[in-house]
Amino acid sequence: MRIIDASVITDTVERLCMEANYYLNEDIKEALKNAMEKEESQTGKSILESLIENAEIARAQKLAICQDTGMAVVFVEMGQDVQVQGGYIEDAINEGVRRGYKKGFLRSSVVKDPLLRENTRDNTPAIIHYEIVKGDRFTIHVAPKGFGSENMSVLKMLKPSDGIEGVKRTVLDAVSAAGPNPCPPIIVGVGIGGSMEKAALMAKKALMRPIDKPNPDSFYKELEDELLERINKLGIGPAGLGGRITALKVNIETYPTHIAGLPVAVNIGCHVTRHKSAEI
Repeated sequence: MRIIDASVITDTVERLCMEANYYLNEDIKEALKNAMEKEESQTGKSILESLIENAEIARAQKLAICQDTGMAVVFVEMGQDVQVQGGYIEDAINEGVRRGYKKGFLRSSVVKDPLLRENTRDNTPAIIHYEIVKGDRFTIHVAPKGFGSENMSVLKMLKPSDGIEGVKRTVLDAVSAAGPNPCPPIIVGVGIGGSMEKAALMAKKALMRPIDKPNPDSFYKELEDELLERINKLGIGPAGLGGRITALKVNIETYPTHIAGLPVAVNIGCHVTRHKSAEI
């Protein structure tokens, strides 16, 4: 049995909250540079150039890459041979978020109640997802999610007869309806299968797959490529001001489902789609 002290989890989450908000992931930065070469609109090129410059300033000065520093979404992969001591794991994670957002001068965007709307003033509580895995490893992924993009999420409970065309239609309709709101160029996470909540979770996790890493399944790789091509023909463009590059990548995750169902969830990430990870 491996023992991990709760204080180590707190320190790690604190650091990841700041790093995710300061440092644009290299795969996205390279995709933005490549997008500049493909973009035909001069306005679009100028916007992409500004986004890259903004990311470089944020990194150099350790400033938030976007004013919406998001609601902290935390994915924990915990080995079954790991025991946390010195505190409750959920308290440890939330304390890390609290410290990271305060120390990093990151905006607090969480309200205590969805209707009464009083700000918690420290960006807690986080949204925490746990996965028990084999062995004794312990990995934390912190993915701050802004709601300009989160509000564009879509969940459809399709019928099996809707098939692949129904899936394509759901994704394209979601992106089209989102328009400029999620700050394109976007990354599109898609979850297919499972149940209602499983599809939504897969769509969110799909945003964390590096966009330079192709889907290991050739069928779904082709579907990702087709959807990306069709999305980029919508003409929404960088910042929604028209152009060729509306999305940088479509990432699809799947899971077995019921014979009577075809759940499809779409979770859109903005041009920064923040996430950082650490193994303890």
